[in-house]
This record gives sequence, C-alpha cells and structure tokens, in this order.
Amino acid sequence: MAENTTPEGDRIAKVLSRRGVASRREAERLIEAGEVKVNGKTITSPALNVTDRDKITISGHPLPELEPPRLWLYYKPDGLVTSAADEKGRDTVFDHLPEDLPRVMSVGRLDLNSEGLLLLTNDGELKRRLELPSTGWLRKYRVRINGNPTDPDLEPLRKGITVDGEKFQPMHVTLDRVQGANAWLTIGLREGKNREIRRAINAIGLIVNRLIRTSYGPFRLGNLQPGEVEEVRQKVLKDQLGEGGVTEPTESPARRRGPTIQKPGPKPRLKPGEALKDLSETWQKATTRRRASGGTDAPAADPAPRGRTAPEGTARAAKPAGKPSGKPYPKAAAPRGAADGPRPPRKPATPRPGSTRNAPRPPAKPGK
Repeated sequence: MAENTTPEGDRIAKVLSRRGVASRREAERLIEAGEVKVNGKTITSPALNVTDRDKITISGHPLPELEPPRLWLYYKPDGLVTSAADEKGRDTVFDHLPEDLPRVMSVGRLDLNSEGLLLLTNDGELKRRLELPSTGWLRKYRVRINGNPTDPDLEPLRKGITVDGEKFQPMHVTLDRVQGANAWLTIGLREGKNREIRRAINAIGLIVNRLIRTSYGPFRLGNLQPGEVEEVRQKVLKDQLGEGGVTEPTESPARRRGPTIQKPGPKPRLKPGEALKDLSETWQKATTRRRASGGTDAPAADPAPRGRTAPEGTARAAKPAGKPSGKPYPKAAAPRGAADGPRPPRKPATPRPGSTRNAPRPPAKPGK
C-alpha cells in the first residue's frame, strides 16, 4: 500500500489571508471567481497547497510581501458598515480609515448602529486567532436601554436566554444607573453572535437605543474619539499573544496617561522650643525693618476735623457723646425715699380734638 503523504506547504486561502489579501472566506470567493493564478494557471478550487517557490497573482497583481503582524484600535462611529463592500451602497469603516493605513481586516464586526472599539489587523491568521471562541476573551459593552428596569429584570440574561431557538451564553450584566427614561448597563460577552445583545434585551421587553463596545480582551477603547485609530505597540502585541498564553491585564496597554503629579512630602517635625524660637526671630526681624524705615508701632493719630480749626495754643472742647449739641442736658432727679410720701396719682390723658382713641364703642346691631 502506498503511504499517505501530506502535501507540502499551506492551503492557498490560508496563504492569501496571511499576506493580508483577504480573510479565508473572501480568499475562497476570489479563487472560485477565477481571480487567483498559481504559476500562471488560473485555479477555481481552494483545495490546493502552495509553497514559497510558487508564483501567485491576484487579479494580475503579485502577492504582497509577508509583513509582521500588526494590530490597530479603531473607534467605529455609528452608521458605518463593518464590511469591505456593501451591496446597498452604504459607507463602510474602510472608506473612512486614514490613507496611510495599509490594507487591513476587521476582527469581528459591529452592527450598523453600534459604535466603539473595533480591532483592525493586516494579518489574516491573527484575525482568525482573535475571533476564535477558544480565546475566551471578554468583550465589554456600555448599553443604554429605553426603560427603568430593576436588577431582577436582568436575571434571565445572567442565566442564559434562548431567542428564536438560539441559545445565548450567560452574560455579565451590571445595572449602572437610571437616567430619566433610560438606564445604562455594562454587559460582558465571551462570544459574538449576530446582534446578540439587542436580541437578548428585546426578549426581556426592553429596547437598546445605544451600544458602545469598550473593550476586547486586554485591549481598551481608552480615550479614542469616533474615527480615530491607534496602533498597538509590537511589544504589547507580543506580550498578549505570546506562547505564554493570553492574559488580561488590569490596565489597557494603549491607554493614554496624564502627567504624574508630585505630591509634597511631610514637613520635618520641630524639636521642643524651636517653634517659639523661630516665631521670636521672625518678629524681631519685622520690628527692626519697621524702625529702620521710620515707622512706629503706636496707633495712627486721628485725622484733623473738617471745617474751621481752633487757634494754636487753645484746646478744642470735646462734644458730649449721645445727644447732639445745642440743648442743655436735664439734671438727673434724686431717688425717691420713704420720707417723700406716696406718689401722686397720674392725670388721665386728655384726647386730642377729633381723636377717636379711648372713645366708647357703639352698641352692637341686633342679630349680630
């Protein structure tokens, strides 16, 4: 019997994906459409292994050179399709990327009305690896819903829910706050089925009106603004995807950090008596400078009175405090004693002419 031998090289679709031409599925479509040639011969089946010795062209263009894997963080705005081409003619994320960015592919997708973090890479194998469920990376979303749910209302999402016969895995759901007619949730997933969050929220009687992806595994949206792109450093990429396994750090490697503020250290403690000594020296220096400048510690003299001034050599009489001048003050009456006899009765007050004070009240009318 002839021995079964494995063909040399890799599948043609894998090679095209690795060179950043397209994903494996898109590469298979190019092959079936007759756009790929190997050594000058058009192939129509992806069941072919190739090596570095083979000459491959796509639509008449040579295969791009192999580049090191690169990864970018992109804030996808609302209203863009995550696709290389859209049959309805809608704008795609690739239509709005910077011109100096090489040909890239998206890691996963975000819906038309969703926004937030979208990973981009130039390497098809890296794309496939990041999309595998076995990676186990947690993807977090900030979700605004129309309504005021309570925590028990979200319990079906935590236990796992079935929608239209499709089973969704349990979600990490936190009710952050209620704001007017809306509420904000934080939801974490470890799988990425089509419109999973929106469909699950609708199944419990609520509606999603905004959805933002904030993280994908160890990579965070950070301070990126809609439409901005930031490349992940090669060292960070190697650390996260190295052979030592994938771990999720507590902080994003691409997060921008503000300047570090140096706080003043504690003041040295003074020895007993030093504080009083320092205060005395400070006071002596201050009084010495004041005397040298001609100053005095005596209170300032009152300003001269306005108007006519008294002639020199005469003293100005002081005005008594209280009553204005011009009227003599009455003498104080001597206190009454027992020998003075009883106090005379007070005269009744005589009302003024025309005054109704102390006048008798008219009699009440009958029936009142």
